[in-house]
Amino acid sequence: MMRRQVELFFTALMFYTRIPCPKWVGHSEENLNKSTIYFPVVGWIVGGAAAGVYWGLHFLFPLEVALLLSMVASILLTGAFHEDGFADVCDGFGGGWTKLRILEIMKDSRLGTYGVTGLGLMLTLRFLALKAVISTPGLPAWHVVPVLVVAHALSRATALSFIYTHEYARENEDSKSKPIAKKISAADFGIGLLLGLLPLLAYSAWLRNWWLLLVLLPLGLVKTYLARYFTRWIGGYTGDCLGATQQVAEVVVYLFLCSRLWNYT
Repeated sequence: MMRRQVELFFTALMFYTRIPCPKWVGHSEENLNKSTIYFPVVGWIVGGAAAGVYWGLHFLFPLEVALLLSMVASILLTGAFHEDGFADVCDGFGGGWTKLRILEIMKDSRLGTYGVTGLGLMLTLRFLALKAVISTPGLPAWHVVPVLVVAHALSRATALSFIYTHEYARENEDSKSKPIAKKISAADFGIGLLLGLLPLLAYSAWLRNWWLLLVLLPLGLVKTYLARYFTRWIGGYTGDCLGATQQVAEVVVYLFLCSRLWNYT
């Protein structure tokens, strides 16, 4: 039983990142589908790596430079997997007016104007929001370290929820994310959701500030809006939609924490 879970974890790590995995970890659609419960745990790792890069480099460089390099590290670690999904969604929904056309554009490997513009704005917003978190009065610069782990885990849990609540939109089998797009059980979804919430719960307990849980409200709104939008246009979601959801949810966490509506003191 334990070996099976370890295999599923490494399967998720192998699919969602470029981190080398043991050679005995095989590839199968069944394992890839079941491994989605560890999607938030991948967020722990990617967020932790970004936080480690930031923490190590902030001794050598200005905070802004260290922050930007931490973003570069997270993108290299995932191979820009989710950023690619976000850009494809911008192109597809920006340039398509029917389900077939939207799906066709998102499948195209070429990047269009909507994708370039959306990706550039999203990365800029992520950087500025994180910079604002670092600049929060009364908090040390290392405060962004746990924030990165929380945001990466919560954003992936938000994306994971689509697989439980909605249907996959493509009718063919040639999508790069088809193996992870099948329904998951309520038990698996509950485990995945808990894994996504654990960093937030630990962070709230550490600060002794349970008001941080309010970040779940804007994340719920993001999920609701995107779910309705995707369903309206293509009847469900695709792998690119999951990537776009992760990117938007991550930025929403940073925006919540740097918002003037939020009182840190």
